[in-house]
Amino acid sequence: MAGWSVLSLASPCLPTRLPADQRRGYKNVFNALVRIAREEGVPTLWRGCIPTMARAVVVNAAQLASYSQSKQFLLDSGYFSDNILCHFCASMISGLVTTAASMPVDIVKTRIQNMRMIDGKPEYKNGLDVLAKVVRYEGFFSLWKGFTPYYARLGPHTVLTFIFLEQMNKAYKRLFLSG
Repeated sequence: MAGWSVLSLASPCLPTRLPADQRRGYKNVFNALVRIAREEGVPTLWRGCIPTMARAVVVNAAQLASYSQSKQFLLDSGYFSDNILCHFCASMISGLVTTAASMPVDIVKTRIQNMRMIDGKPEYKNGLDVLAKVVRYEGFFSLWKGFTPYYARLGPHTVLTFIFLEQMNKAYKRLFLSG
């Protein structure tokens, strides 16, 4: 039976990509946890943990750095002042940069979480093996396949995050640092 992370379990409400004979038929998340631990071993529950942490690092580093740089660039251009329009534009640029930076790591994370066992061996050795195989068999630019929907999700998330952050900073300065 192929190993699966709890993070990659399909919701019963969503269609699954697996053929009917390969579906696991979990009754609920607790049933899935117990069966995965029993049938595939407890470490299987953490498959993909390292790539998930790596993705979080890349997303946060790209988001924070590109937002600060974009905001400063827009302010230095003379066309923007430090207001919501500037924050919105800097956030959208940040979302674009973050999408480009994080998609390859996201592909590695997803493939490791969903990898199969072939003749008793895992499909991939590690994240670098995933990248090498994807580039070799699917092409370099396949690392960014689905860029538009990914950005459509990440862009608004980034905008809301940074506009909220800027408004909270503004309120904090006004309420606690003005006096």
